Amino acid sequence: MLAELTHRCPLHCAYCSNPLAGVTTAGELGTPAWTSVFDQARALGVMQLHLSGGEPLLRRDLRELVAHGRQLGLYVNLVTSGVGLDNVRAAELAAAGLDHVQLSVQDSNVAAADAMAGSRVTAVKLRAAQAIVGNGMALTVNVVLHRHNIDRIPQLVELAVGLGADRLELANTQYYGSALRNRASLLPGRSQLAAAEAAVAKARASYRDSIQIVYVLADYYETYPKPCMHGWGRRHIVIAPDGTVLPCVAAAEIAGLATERVGDRSLAEIWQHSDAFTRFRGTAWLPEPCHSCARRDVDFGGCRCQAFLMTGDAGRTDPVCVLSPDHHLVETAVQSRNSTAALWPRLNPGTSRPARRMSEPTGSHPARKAAP
Repeated sequence: MLAELTHRCPLHCAYCSNPLAGVTTAGELGTPAWTSVFDQARALGVMQLHLSGGEPLLRRDLRELVAHGRQLGLYVNLVTSGVGLDNVRAAELAAAGLDHVQLSVQDSNVAAADAMAGSRVTAVKLRAAQAIVGNGMALTVNVVLHRHNIDRIPQLVELAVGLGADRLELANTQYYGSALRNRASLLPGRSQLAAAEAAVAKARASYRDSIQIVYVLADYYETYPKPCMHGWGRRHIVIAPDGTVLPCVAAAEIAGLATERVGDRSLAEIWQHSDAFTRFRGTAWLPEPCHSCARRDVDFGGCRCQAFLMTGDAGRTDPVCVLSPDHHLVETAVQSRNSTAALWPRLNPGTSRPARRMSEPTGSHPARKAAP
């Protein structure tokens, strides 16, 4: 389960994949509501709890929430920018039972990293990494790849190894939220992707005994789409800051999807019976060509959110698929990429204005310590 504790964030990364409109501070669930959600999630069979945002360190009750999750036997992971995570805070969270931290890093080049984050925070992130490792927690370094940093994979690997990371996640940008608006400026070229895959293979061979390197492919250049969250409504639950229960972080973008909030009914009932979780679960709903395709139990028609954002219909085949009648939309997006399109929000290193709806990408599996 991914618990988005807040939409507040000190950064405003141009590749952010979250929706542009966020929940206000007043609309966030309080501590008792969150602990009740954790109780229900554990009873439902959830084993991993990912605390994300926005920036979850902005929650004053973070230590209490970590402790409650750990008391339930959940493997607790913090997904953070690292801003606000000094040694004292890291020690408190470790003592509360935090198992793992996923720390976002924008780039190996400090100036480029600060520019993408919209603030001079790289030095803060590096100190946060030291605090995480120094307090005995597993560390994943997460890097969202795009045209402006994908050529520095060797340097990013060296940075992660130098920080003592157990795991490095190199994830090509997913085009939702701000990332979709900035797609023309963020999409890498085919030659860049070919070089990136070669760099990843070389790094894995060189560092296989010291760090796990995960590489998330770039959807727009694939022949077939990835399965949406391992299949819609099959493994993942996302709780938005206001308690809205979703199958994935971008599902709130889908017009007409009837979502429910914590308290409307039990989490188990929402998981088993709500429109948001059952509409695209399984394969019976699949349109052609998916319904007759041999891959229907592999990719489940691809990403519902991507289908909606590109075609206006979440029930269509993901346009990434080469067999999709809408595949030309992806081809057009690739052809329209250019190096001069301005990034939004405007990059301005050194500022600290709040983001509209900015958060860090979430990972999937913790590293060093085994999940319960």
